[in-house]
Amino acid sequence: MTQTTRMVGIGLALLGIVSYVGTGRTSVTALIPAFFGVALVGLAWVGRNESARRHAMHAAMVVALVGIAGTASRLIPGMAAGTIDFGRPAVLAQIVTVVLLAWYLGKGIKSFRDARRARA
Repeated sequence: MTQTTRMVGIGLALLGIVSYVGTGRTSVTALIPAFFGVALVGLAWVGRNESARRHAMHAAMVVALVGIAGTASRLIPGMAAGTIDFGRPAVLAQIVTVVLLAWYLGKGIKSFRDARRARA
């Protein structure tokens, strides 16, 4: 799971940088995916240590959950009202962030369940 965490983190970091540059460097909020990405890469690095892996991966799931909640809370009202412009780079970056983090969270939950069954 640490490898997946690192790859998702790198993907989010790249997404944040591309979003920031793609939006003309007008707002630092375009870097939000990169902040989540850096946190995940850091937790993957901590997770290399066998004794800290469980805690690091649980913390990574919390980061993913916070990222999903925060990003989706910006998307859902606009989608519900029908006022969201899907052509804007910031909106596309938010959608990619939510989808990537939701996939990662699902994969993490499955990994935790499999590990629990293996120990039982």
